[in-house]
Amino acid sequence: MSRGVRRGAVWAVLLSLTASLAACASGSDAGGDLTSEKVTLRFTWWGADDRHKRTQQVIEMFQRKHPNITVKGEFKEWNGYWDSLATTMAANDAPDVMQMDELYIASYAERGALLDLNEAEKHLDTANFDQKALATGAIGGKQYGLPVGLGMYSIMANLDLLAKYDIPVPDDTKWSWDDLKSIGDQVSKAGGGQVFGVQSPGINDAAGLSIRARQQGKAMFDAEAKVVLPQEIARDYWQYILDLSKSGAAAAPSVTIEKASAGLNQSATATNTAAFGLWWNTQLTALTAASGQKLKLLRLPGETQGPAPGAYYKPSMFWSVSARSKHPAEAAAFVSFLANDEAAAKVLLTERGVPANQKIREAIAGQLKDTDKAAKEYLDTVPVSDPPRITPNGASTLDTILKRHTEDVLFGRTTPDAAAASFIEEVQSEVDAAR
Repeated sequence: MSRGVRRGAVWAVLLSLTASLAACASGSDAGGDLTSEKVTLRFTWWGADDRHKRTQQVIEMFQRKHPNITVKGEFKEWNGYWDSLATTMAANDAPDVMQMDELYIASYAERGALLDLNEAEKHLDTANFDQKALATGAIGGKQYGLPVGLGMYSIMANLDLLAKYDIPVPDDTKWSWDDLKSIGDQVSKAGGGQVFGVQSPGINDAAGLSIRARQQGKAMFDAEAKVVLPQEIARDYWQYILDLSKSGAAAAPSVTIEKASAGLNQSATATNTAAFGLWWNTQLTALTAASGQKLKLLRLPGETQGPAPGAYYKPSMFWSVSARSKHPAEAAAFVSFLANDEAAAKVLLTERGVPANQKIREAIAGQLKDTDKAAKEYLDTVPVSDPPRITPNGASTLDTILKRHTEDVLFGRTTPDAAAASFIEEVQSEVDAAR
């Protein structure tokens, strides 16, 4: 099943839940004392084998500390996870603790399916989380998700390619988007059609467009989930992407789309066919392994030219608790263990991203690979502003819509201005339809 079709199926189930979930309440007091009676918690997550093994180790550690609590793990691959979660919600059989994604948290929270973790503060310690990190899981003053790991958008620079063509590494404390294009042109000319300067943005996610808006003091959505992105910012974004392609700073559209569709290991950054690319800082380890080159994280262009940094913390995922859990206090205690226990952290390391818990980040620093250390340092040192509003209910197809418009612009099927107008209208329509 394609991601678009699968999302449609998920929304169909969720829409049928509105009445029942909005009226649901916790099975017991989230702020009460932990019980001494036998309790079973169900805990679900998505991921591959390494994540499953590490998570199971941590579950066993928690059970040794709380012998009356049994945690039953339920894990799946991403493709089946959301269908399963929506189905269990519909059947009033939701797991107590779940791994939650930023694209979907508003959809579940706004239908009353998730516990406000503030109600469980007696058992859930968030003292070592930056407020900007906590804000990524908050809606209307309620904390529906505790961020597990954090990422930040960055420019990934291939130092080996720059050295090969005798091109200096740019000063990322003051460079602009025009500077990136100019340096990209230099690389492309030196690369002779085999290596390009910039891996074209606008294909994989909407973060780049959001960053450009934030750098100009604007946003994609307001607090009421209205699309407030100015059309001229979207137009300029697509014009920039088109200019990269036309100048040769980026590869031809057909090459760009082919590499983007093939996944991380076949990307221009991973195959050493572009010197610069927009990536999340946490992808440094995987891209270094794939490319076999020396890569460096650079701050985003344009950060010093606007009223505020565009960079922000993006949660890799959240821990959330079902609003229907019969054991919300115990579920919150388990989430607190996952987030705060140093021994558990030394098992999980950065498998779910660089930890959002600042104390935990320092506790595991000595065990990290050099590339993970670099990702951690980037997270610790690069200035950020408040996070954008959580992706509204209905807008989980945002990335797909953006990619389609980028392809249309690159292949000349539409203009940047027309793409901007259509993008804003289409996203707003999706949000409105989900209300």
